[in-house]
Amino acid sequence: MKAKVYVTLKPGVLDPQGKAIHHSVELLGFDRIADIRQGKYFEVALDAALTEGEARETAERIARDVLANPVIEDYRVEIVQ
Repeated sequence: MKAKVYVTLKPGVLDPQGKAIHHSVELLGFDRIADIRQGKYFEVALDAALTEGEARETAERIARDVLANPVIEDYRVEIVQ
């Protein structure tokens, strides 16, 4: 079983890396891009003996306690069989 964890900055939090990427994209000729925000993606391999609920609970705890900074970041967890 695998957990996919997506971590993104909360709306309103400054994203200098996203701004730099946006500027680079414009320099490459992509002129209709309103905004770019960067984030992080993690794949967590979980024990196959876990139920989907246990896997989700474990992945949520890992995301909340380790992978994301809850002050400035949001996260989303997907469980894949």
